[in-house]
Amino acid sequence: MKKLFYHSYSPAAFNLGALVLRLVSGGLMITHGWDKLSHFADYKSKFISFMGLSPSVSLGLATFAEFFCSALLILGLFTRLATIPLLVTVFMILKVNGWDVMKHEVVPAFAAIYLALLLFGPGKYSLDARISRK
Repeated sequence: MKKLFYHSYSPAAFNLGALVLRLVSGGLMITHGWDKLSHFADYKSKFISFMGLSPSVSLGLATFAEFFCSALLILGLFTRLATIPLLVTVFMILKVNGWDVMKHEVVPAFAAIYLALLLFGPGKYSLDARISRK
C-alpha cells in the first residue's frame, strides 16, 4: 500500500494519464469547435477582434484550434504542435474576459492541461508514439 501512494512511478500509469488528459480535454473542446464550425455565419457578426485581426479571421483561428487541433489531440497526432493553438485560444478567452479566472474557472484548467501535454507529450497510447516506433 505504501508503494502505491509514495514514490511510485509507473510508465503505464503515466501513459494512461496522458491518454485520459488528451481524450477528455480534446473531447470537451471539440464540442465548442463543432458549434463554431457549424454556425460560423452566426458567430461571425458577434465574434471579437483579437490582436488587430478581423472578427472573421479570429473566429476562423479559434475554430481551427478548437475543432481541428482538438481532433489531433484526441488521436495523439502532432500532439505538441496541436496544443500550441489551443493554448493561444485559451489565453485569448482569458484576455477577453478580463483575466477573471473566478468567472471562467474551467479555462485555466484547460490551460494547465494543454501546458502539461505540451511539456510531456502524448504518451505511449497515441499515433505519435506508433509512428515514431516504426
